[in-house]
Amino acid sequence: MSHYLYLVRHGEHQDAEHGLRDGKLSERGKRQATLVADRLGGVPFDGVYHSPLDAPSETAAFLAQRLPSIQPEPSTLLFDCIPSGPTPDMPHAYHGWYGGVTEEEIVAGQAQMGDAVAEWFTPARDDRHDLLITHNAVIGWFVREAFQAPEWRWMGTNVAHTALTIIRIRSAKPAEVVTLNDLAHLPVELRTGLPVDQPV
Repeated sequence: MSHYLYLVRHGEHQDAEHGLRDGKLSERGKRQATLVADRLGGVPFDGVYHSPLDAPSETAAFLAQRLPSIQPEPSTLLFDCIPSGPTPDMPHAYHGWYGGVTEEEIVAGQAQMGDAVAEWFTPARDDRHDLLITHNAVIGWFVREAFQAPEWRWMGTNVAHTALTIIRIRSAKPAEVVTLNDLAHLPVELRTGLPVDQPV
């Protein structure tokens, strides 16, 4: 049997282009949330969880409006965080990113992601489908976990606002990434949140 994790980054929030990490959804973010809800309409979700911050909470509320059978629950395991600190095998180019990050933030992020993996990277007796609405760093860490890649590799994973990533967890085989940063439900003008523009 398979445990499927449907990972969705929150919709674009107001002033996201100015570097703010959270806030109410922009008009584009609301449209993104509506479209990903329509995309997921046929999935028989067993659980729906979201980060308690504003953008993922509002994204979850939009999904619940379109999918009345789901009941999203906040989870502090899905907070935005710094999942790991600098390591000896990390490329030098990444080290500067940690300039304003405290040791306390790193320790808290490591503990949070350890608990999140223990919570959701578990096989199921029957097929199970869980939707997690969260942040880029958390999705990057889950993808890194599926690949069993070095800790720093979460930093090289970027997903767009309301992009869909699916991970499949089984008892007898390694986890697999079914799809990563799937944007099929979004027109080009709504593909926001990536570090580079997408081709038209």
